[in-house]
Amino acid sequence: MVLAPVFGYLGDRYNRKWIMSCGIFFWSTITLLSSFVPQKYFWALLVTRGLVGVGEASYSTIAPTVIADLFVGDQRSRMLSVFYFAIPVGSGLGYIVGSKVNDIAEDWHWALRVTPPLGLLAVVLLVLVVPEIPRGAIERRSDRELVNTSWFTDVKALSTNCSFMLSSLGFTSVAFVTGSLALWAPSYLLRAQVVQGTMQPCIRRPCSSKDSLIFGIITCVSGFLGVGAGVELSKRYRRLNPRADPLVCAFGLLASAPFLFLALATAEASTVATYVFIFIGEFLLSLNWAIVADILLYVVVPTRRSTAEAFQIMMSHLLGDASSPYLIGVISDKVRLVRADSYLSEFRSLEYALMTCCFAGVLGGAAFLATAIFIERDRKLAESLTQAPRIHDDTIIVPSEEGRSVKLPVASVLI
Repeated sequence: MVLAPVFGYLGDRYNRKWIMSCGIFFWSTITLLSSFVPQKYFWALLVTRGLVGVGEASYSTIAPTVIADLFVGDQRSRMLSVFYFAIPVGSGLGYIVGSKVNDIAEDWHWALRVTPPLGLLAVVLLVLVVPEIPRGAIERRSDRELVNTSWFTDVKALSTNCSFMLSSLGFTSVAFVTGSLALWAPSYLLRAQVVQGTMQPCIRRPCSSKDSLIFGIITCVSGFLGVGAGVELSKRYRRLNPRADPLVCAFGLLASAPFLFLALATAEASTVATYVFIFIGEFLLSLNWAIVADILLYVVVPTRRSTAEAFQIMMSHLLGDASSPYLIGVISDKVRLVRADSYLSEFRSLEYALMTCCFAGVLGGAAFLATAIFIERDRKLAESLTQAPRIHDDTIIVPSEEGRSVKLPVASVLI
């Protein structure tokens, strides 16, 4: 998260393929080394797990911009949906594969040794298969690269890009909800079954429960279906409304809120009903993943896209999935202080805390509705700056509001 702006800066100016390859190699190596940390050196495990974020920062900030330079239009949206399948599906597989490897090996360290070989395979494929093409070339139909501006100019431009800022806030709400559910949903389901009397209380950890496995399967399937459905729905609705992308995102978040509420409200009476409502809620949340990335790519000029990705990732992690689990835990503890100590009290306190996710979803939906107001203006501005014909090394032609062409310096236009 902290290094995302650094890789965003590098990704807008240097060879993206090698930056991603080095980042993934570092991530794979650190993940493998962390699996050999002895129990008495827990601090070293925390450090190595924190360094894993370097790989995410290098890859997540740059990979979507490479896809943007390989495809345009509906084909770009479709390829982004394939790429973003990895987030919900990978998260779900983490629950499934991790728990199964732990059961087979009877040692949780082996769960950390599954992904490094896959990371090394990804490095080999990146080096051998992925081309390095000029930024924005496919949109400009030219092999000549656009001119970069300073990092401070990039940040200033992004901060005044309403579509980028508002869609990033909406995406932060998605991260807030998914981060909360990823950590607390299995525990909440376990507490619900204890209250129902269908499961014995967990006295000694780790607790034996199938809820993590089931939740992982739900996350995988709902994410796989939701990402594809979101892109397809947006593509079809775009024929009728050019503001389709933020409106579909708003629909996904606003519609997910009541289903997440029902999942919490029915947990005490029926675990099956809770699973069904969680599936629907996560499906609706997953409508956003690829569409948000597509919005960023067409409202930001190619020379700023990695920086934009970096700040969106940093915002969504800092205010979303990095802080939401802690916030849910704090609220739950505060609620328990005013209730008698019991298993029902533990269940109720976590239930009330998780209700925060419903409000976060509504706020995120409102942010996407606001994005729809500015999306057309910001898209046309980015397209005009990207496709403007160059007549000298330091000058481009930009259409004015009156419809006439104006000759301006590159630096002043990119601001």
